[in-house]
Amino acid sequence: MQTKQLGNSDLYITPIGFGAWAIGGSGWSHGWGSQDDTESINAIRRAIDLGINWIDTAAIYGLGHSEEVVAHALKGVSDRPYIFSKCSQVLNNKGEVSTVLKADSLRREVEESLQRLQTDVIDLYQIHWPNADIDEGWTTLTELQKQGKIRYIGVSNFNVEQMRRIQQIAPITSLQPPYSLLDRDVEQEILPFCQQEKIGIINYSPMASGMLTGAMTRERVKNLPDDDWRRRSPKFQEPNLSRNLNLVELLRQIGELYGRSPGEVAIAWTLRHPAVTGAIVGGRNAKQVEGIIGAGEFRLSDDEIKEIETFLSTLFYQVSV
Repeated sequence: MQTKQLGNSDLYITPIGFGAWAIGGSGWSHGWGSQDDTESINAIRRAIDLGINWIDTAAIYGLGHSEEVVAHALKGVSDRPYIFSKCSQVLNNKGEVSTVLKADSLRREVEESLQRLQTDVIDLYQIHWPNADIDEGWTTLTELQKQGKIRYIGVSNFNVEQMRRIQQIAPITSLQPPYSLLDRDVEQEILPFCQQEKIGIINYSPMASGMLTGAMTRERVKNLPDDDWRRRSPKFQEPNLSRNLNLVELLRQIGELYGRSPGEVAIAWTLRHPAVTGAIVGGRNAKQVEGIIGAGEFRLSDDEIKEIETFLSTLFYQVSV
């Protein structure tokens, strides 16, 4: 796979990165249900074998477990991928996830992440979610960067106003926003702003948290475990579920012409945007990784993009009336 420079960094990343959210397992509010660590390790190693050169994780995924699994998977790997992680999401005294951007909390988070990841430096460290303390949080990350604990600093889920604000403190290497066929709000302001400011984009959930993979069915949705956060997501509930499954059928038809899965078509659709540097794609086992790797080099034609756009506009109209 060809690589692209990520923002103002010297990191050249593949179009697809391995997303380590789901491999954090259960036991927290945004878990994906139970997960076999051996399967997770095999998925990461298979991703590396297939050429993926970056992994995106976060301290909150599985309450640190995702980072531990990533470290385990990379033991003995000679050609190590870049490691990206995130901070600011912590458990409060009620056991709920809250956003904290105070300096002491962030310094503690980075030390704990370094320990779990078994590394001396994190290649890209991102503020996971913003709050009123973004100035203090961003200043703290710049200090950690100067100390050599992190190489580059980025943000996730920030809007344009928030990015402009922290740019006065230090440049932003990258933004991590949600972006998929079902989540397009960032197209209006955020993607053009980042393109103009040369801020890299690594979008998450390009397959809409599994909805657009081609493997999701009504029966599978019905049988999602109680501790899988997607049971509560509107994307997986009617009337949206029927609409989304109809979209998957179109993606399947397009993909079959090239031997690609619906998920690969969905990922390629996000990669078509010139502002996007790479897409974060999760995998819970090696087979899932093998099923999405083709998106890294797959390119949709202008006619296929137009067909998808036309279908979406009709579909949204039918659902809304």
